[in-house]
Amino acid sequence: MSTFEEHRRLLIGVAYRIVGSMADAEDVVQEAWLRWSGVDENEIADPKAFLVRVTSRLALDRLRWARSRRESYVGPWLPEPVGTTPDVAEHAELADSVELALLVVLETLSPLERAVFVLREAFDLPFGEIAEVIGRGEAATRQLARRAREHVREKRPRYEADRAARRRITERFIGASANGDLGALIKLLADEVTLISDSGGKARAPLRVMTGADPISRWLVSIGSEEGIARFLASVGTPPDAELSFEVAEVNGGPAAVIRAAGRVVTVASLVVMDGRIATIYLIANPDKLTRLAADQA
Repeated sequence: MSTFEEHRRLLIGVAYRIVGSMADAEDVVQEAWLRWSGVDENEIADPKAFLVRVTSRLALDRLRWARSRRESYVGPWLPEPVGTTPDVAEHAELADSVELALLVVLETLSPLERAVFVLREAFDLPFGEIAEVIGRGEAATRQLARRAREHVREKRPRYEADRAARRRITERFIGASANGDLGALIKLLADEVTLISDSGGKARAPLRVMTGADPISRWLVSIGSEEGIARFLASVGTPPDAELSFEVAEVNGGPAAVIRAAGRVVTVASLVVMDGRIATIYLIANPDKLTRLAADQA
C-alpha cells in the first residue's frame, strides 16, 4: 500500500468534517493526491502531517466556494449523510464528530472557525500545526478555537447519549410513520419538535422548517399514505409501485431511519432524541446526497 493510500481514509474524514459533503471531500482528497504526486516523498519528514495539512487547506478553500453555492440552494441545506461502520460508532470521539446535529451547527461557524474546531476537537492537532494550515498566528488560532468551542457548546443539541434508547425510538418512529399511526407519532415527538428537510427541490419535502408535534405528525402521515408515497416516488424518478423497505442503519455515527424503494435509498431521517422524545428530525431526500450512502451500506 502506498503512503497516500495508507492515509486516504483519514484524509477523507478530515475533508468531510470541514466541508460537510462527501462529494466535495472526495474531490479535495483527489486534489491532495495530485499535490502529493508532485513532491519527493523522501524529502517529507512526516508524510501524515504533510497530507493532513494539504488536505485541510484544500478543504478550507472548497468550503468557502461551497458556501457561496449554497446561497442559491432550494430549501434548507443539510450535510450529506454517510454510512458509518461499527468501529467508528464504538469510538465516541469519532462518532460524535460526524453526527448530523454537530455538522449542522458547524455550518454556522466561519470557515476558519470550522477548520480549527475540526482539526483540534476531532483530530487533536497541535495549535502550531493548525496555525500553519490556516495561515494565522498560534495566539489567533487559539482564540478561534475558543470561540468555536463556545459557539458549538451553546448551539449543539444535547441528544440522548444512550445508543440503545435512540435506536428503539428510531424503530418506533419508523413503525408509526409507516403505519400512519398519528397518535403514536404525536407521543414520540416533543411538543416543540422541529423538522428540517433537505430535498434540494428534487423530491417532495417541505421547503421550510416545520415546528410542532401536530403539524409534523400529520405531514408524516400524509407522506406515508398510498397517495403520498406515490407522489414522492414519482418526484425522485422511482416507479410508484416500487417495493419499499424501512430499516435502522448506522449513519453519521448513530442510528437513523433509512427508506429504500426498489433497493435504492430515497430518504434518511436522523433523529435528535432528548428526554426520551424526538426534538429534531433531519430528513434528507435529495437524491444527489444519497447515492454514496447506498454504496457505503452495500
